[in-house]
Amino acid sequence: MTSTNIPKWFTVVAVLALLWNLMGVMAYLQESGTTPATPIWVTMAFAFAVFGGALGCLLLILKRALAKIILIISLASVLVQMFHAYFISNAWEVFGPGGAIMPVMVIVVAIYLVWLSQMASQKSWIK
Repeated sequence: MTSTNIPKWFTVVAVLALLWNLMGVMAYLQESGTTPATPIWVTMAFAFAVFGGALGCLLLILKRALAKIILIISLASVLVQMFHAYFISNAWEVFGPGGAIMPVMVIVVAIYLVWLSQMASQKSWIK
């Protein structure tokens, strides 16, 4: 399959997803080191989630199959980070139910990107 057979929306979605993840990178850079009580493994999960997401999206744009593995690692890291935030720390008490909106969005986008990379791989859009 040539690049002309890849739908234009695929690249548009990959670019938008890269921008989404770059906003996550900015959040990481702003937050890392500001809360010394956060365990190092949570900070590392945050880093893997956002940097992995950004790299995975860049690889989607470049039509590289490695994107799938990187995005799976990013999703796993998101889940570790959110597990800490909502089941180990007191995020529910601090943010309340309304505070779950952004974390749910982050999880949904990460799942979607894994699905997109899987579909793109099956359709030979990425190699």
